[in-house]
Amino acid sequence: MLSITGPFRLANRAAGCHSRWVSSELQAIYHVGSDARSIKDRAQALAVEQSVEMPISAIDDETVLSEIVGRVLAIDDVGNGLFEVRMALAAATVGDDAGQLINMLFGNSSIHDDVVLHDVELPSTLIRKFGGPRHGMHDLRRRAGAAKHALTCSALKPQGVPVAKLADLARRFAEGGIDYVKDDHGLADQPYSPFARRVEAIAAALDAVRQASGRATRYVPSLSGDLDGMRRQIAVARQAGIDTVMVAPMIMGFSNFHRLVRENPAIAFMAHPTMAGAARIAPPLLIGKLFRLLGADAVIFPNHGGRFGYSPETCRALARAALQVWEDLQPSVPVPAGGMTPERVPEMLDFYGADIMLLIGGGLLAARERLTEETAAFVAAVHGYRYE
Repeated sequence: MLSITGPFRLANRAAGCHSRWVSSELQAIYHVGSDARSIKDRAQALAVEQSVEMPISAIDDETVLSEIVGRVLAIDDVGNGLFEVRMALAAATVGDDAGQLINMLFGNSSIHDDVVLHDVELPSTLIRKFGGPRHGMHDLRRRAGAAKHALTCSALKPQGVPVAKLADLARRFAEGGIDYVKDDHGLADQPYSPFARRVEAIAAALDAVRQASGRATRYVPSLSGDLDGMRRQIAVARQAGIDTVMVAPMIMGFSNFHRLVRENPAIAFMAHPTMAGAARIAPPLLIGKLFRLLGADAVIFPNHGGRFGYSPETCRALARAALQVWEDLQPSVPVPAGGMTPERVPEMLDFYGADIMLLIGGGLLAARERLTEETAAFVAAVHGYRYE
C-alpha cells in the first residue's frame, strides 16, 4: 500500500477538526489503470477532478482547501496494471440530492476510460437522508405469502402485442401460481399498448384469477416518460389497486427515482438495470448498493450463464450488497434474470439461497399453449426445493 501524505491529505489538522471531517465525508474507491511510477499523481488528479475541478494553486479559500478538496487516503496495487485508490470527499457537496451523489462520486471521472468506480462508504447522515427501501425483502415476501421459499416472477413480452394479449398472458401466469408478473422494460406508453389501458386490463385479469382461485399474483407495471408522466402513471396504478411498479434508474435519473420513492411510501419499487452497463461503475455498487440506497425494494440484474457477461463472483457480490446489514436500511430483493430457464432453478437456489426472486421470462413464454402448466412446474420447483 502507498500511504498518501501529500497536498490532498492535510495531516496537521487538529484532532477535533479531523473528527468533524470524518463524520461528514464519504469515501469513494476507484480502480485506476496506471503504472506504479505515475499512480500517485494520477490519484491526486482524480481527487481534484471529483471535488473542485481546478488547480489547487488557484484556490485562496481556506475552507475549500481544508474541507472540500478531495483527499487521497491510500493506494493499493491490485495487479495487472490496476490500482485501488481510496479517496475522501466532502458529504456537504452532495446535500440531499441523489443525482448530485453520483455526480460527486463519478461525474467527470466517468469520462476517463482508465477509471472504474468500484465502491463507496457513506456516512450515516447520508444513508439516513436517502433512506433505502420502504418495503424491501420482508414486505415483498409477505405480500406474496412466501415465508420461507424464494419468490417467483415472470415478464410480459414481447412489446408490440395488443393489451388484450398481454392481459391473457398475465392471466395464464397467475393461474400457474406465479408471485409477480412484470412488464417487459420495453413496454412504455405506446400506441399498441397504452399504459392506462394495459394496467386496467391486466389488473382486472389478475383480480378474476384471485376471485376464482385465491391466487394473488401481483402485477408490476413499468413506468416511463418524464417525472410528471411517471407520477400520473403511479396514480393510474394505485387506482387499479397496484402497489408495486418497475423503474429504470439509469434512464429516469437518480434524483427522479428517489423523488418518486419519497412521494409514494406505500408503493414498492423494482429497479431494472437497463443502461447500467453504460457507466464504468461496478455492478455490485451500482445495482446492489446505490439502487438500494435510493429506495429499490427489488433489484433486477443479469445472472451469470445467461445472455450477459456477469461472472458468478459479480452476481454473488451484487446479491450480498442488496441483502447485507447496512445501518438500518431494509434489504432489497435480488432478482437474477436474463435468459434464465426452469431447468436452472435448483442451481440458482443452491447459489443464492431462499432470499431471492427468480425471474424467468422467455424461458416460460417459449412453452406457448402450455404456459400455465410450465409456470406451475416452475413454481412447484421453487416451493419444493429443500431450503436450509
